[in-house]
Amino acid sequence: MNKVLGLDVGSKTIGVAVSDALGWTAQGLTTLYWEEPDYSSVEEDFRQLIEENDINKIVVGLPKNMNGTIGPRGEASQDFAAFMEETFSVEVIFWDERLTTMAAEKVLLEADMSRKKRKKVIDKMAAVMILQGYLDSI
Repeated sequence: MNKVLGLDVGSKTIGVAVSDALGWTAQGLTTLYWEEPDYSSVEEDFRQLIEENDINKIVVGLPKNMNGTIGPRGEASQDFAAFMEETFSVEVIFWDERLTTMAAEKVLLEADMSRKKRKKVIDKMAAVMILQGYLDSI
């Protein structure tokens, strides 16, 4: 079975998670730094990740406003997803990511992780929560 990639797309970083081969669990993979909206700044990184992990589906966190509407960050995520779909010919699914970053922060705080360390892993952790939420729903 092909693995699934989970992404938490921010304006400066993209948290990346990958599923296991059975599609049961999500593991944090990396955090990519990029210059939004310059997709070419991460295109090669994603080409490598997709090939190495045999990816055929990508779950992109869609940040919605609490009332369910889509604001500028959500639109940026949709634009990024369109780029991924067109560039790599993979299926892209959106996952409502409201509260995932806050939930990730809470987990890391409970683990008594320093602010400096939290900053390094928060996006990757949010990507894990986005992907795990999707995997649990299928």
